[in-house]
Amino acid sequence: MGFKPIPAAIALIIALIIWFVIPVPEGVSPQAWHLLAMFVGVIAAIIGKAMPIGALSIIAIMLVALTGVTNTDPSKTMNDALSSFGNPLIWLIGVAIMISRGLLKTGLGARVGYLFIRLWGKRTLGVAYSLAVVELILAPITPSNTARGGGIIHPIMKSIASSYDSDPEKGTEKRMGKFLALVNYHANPISSIMFITATAPNPLIVNLIADVTKKNIHLTWGTWALAMLIPGLVAMFLMPLIIYWLYPPEIKQTPNAVAFAQERLKEQGPMTSDEKIMLSIFAVLLILWAGVPAMLFGDAYIIDATTTAFIGLSLLLLTGVLSWDDILKEKSAWDTIIWFAALVMMATFLKELGLIKWFSGVLESSIGGLGMGWMGACALLLLAYMYAHYMFASTTAHITAMFAAFYSAGLALGAPPMLFALMMAAASSIMMTLTHYATGTSPVIFGSGYVTLGEWWKVGFIMSVVELIIFVFIGGVWWKVLGYY
Repeated sequence: MGFKPIPAAIALIIALIIWFVIPVPEGVSPQAWHLLAMFVGVIAAIIGKAMPIGALSIIAIMLVALTGVTNTDPSKTMNDALSSFGNPLIWLIGVAIMISRGLLKTGLGARVGYLFIRLWGKRTLGVAYSLAVVELILAPITPSNTARGGGIIHPIMKSIASSYDSDPEKGTEKRMGKFLALVNYHANPISSIMFITATAPNPLIVNLIADVTKKNIHLTWGTWALAMLIPGLVAMFLMPLIIYWLYPPEIKQTPNAVAFAQERLKEQGPMTSDEKIMLSIFAVLLILWAGVPAMLFGDAYIIDATTTAFIGLSLLLLTGVLSWDDILKEKSAWDTIIWFAALVMMATFLKELGLIKWFSGVLESSIGGLGMGWMGACALLLLAYMYAHYMFASTTAHITAMFAAFYSAGLALGAPPMLFALMMAAASSIMMTLTHYATGTSPVIFGSGYVTLGEWWKVGFIMSVVELIIFVFIGGVWWKVLGYY
């Protein structure tokens, strides 16, 4: 059987109830309501893990085309169902995942990690900051936060903890493993906030903001990175200190970590030509994504972010760092392109059919009636949006389901569009801190056994509050200085 019967049945029942049982509200077209039924059913199936998200997305595309909810002309429904495959932001994230394979294949990602541990690894806190800095360095070209935090950094963290006999199976996780595992994880959401290309849902957020504001706000890679720079760095600096205070490691001095890193670097040997090429292409990508050519030579030299990603991938293929077989085997990239296109398509037509406008109006009237003013109302919207993630096991599903309606409601209540966009964007990654199922990275690190469930949720909630305060207040001041509102 290709699906899990119970979660699939629950998702189907929810969709059928919305379609056939709940009356279509006044002001909503039957087509919009039926698309909502399918959309909620798909989101419920994703949350329940009824099938892999890519498989569910294929079914969603089929249902949209078959039911004709997007178009009265049957000959155009398949075009509508496939319409988002031409969205550049979807290809940006897919191609960037392909590029990130070069970090693993060449060993450059691990080398960067060991270099920083050799530099700062004499104390446990220094090892923690090394892990955080590597997370930050790799973030711009590793759109899979799971691959970054769970695939590259977590094995390094476990190796260091094991070298000090800090092993949950031996009951010695408090020596340093618990502390390092928590830092390993909580660096992941912060780095995900800081770049459009640091986690797969960020381009979706860019797309939703542009749609809601009728493209009056279109966040570029450079604009996003600059906006998140100061609050992100503050959060990344404070995070290890807060976790150190909450769960101090028993071992404070770690001279062996330096020797460990040195040994690993010795095993790797000098940088290979492929590593040097990967590093050079990494630099080219950062320069182009940051818009340096346009800054130096004018707007005629603006290079689109997706074009830049294709430049990087083309260079990796031309130089032989990656082969076409490597690209074909990068399942997560192709998977992301498919599910991203399906969810963006459904969210786009929910907006075009007026459902998002109707729901945001309901939110606006409900919260606006409390007489809190736009600041209080938007604070309530932001908190409700972020902490609703306790009910989600996918940031993409959460963002697709809720972002546009909550953002639209905030604008209707008087929030400055750019300010509220950036706050909602930050909250969309901060919510990853909350649970052991919040994003793909969390079960990888939680599953290693260093942290109990209660400890994970406790630290997650504390860090969510700290990071939200940082981005609302320090971020708010920084964005004002930048003239964003």
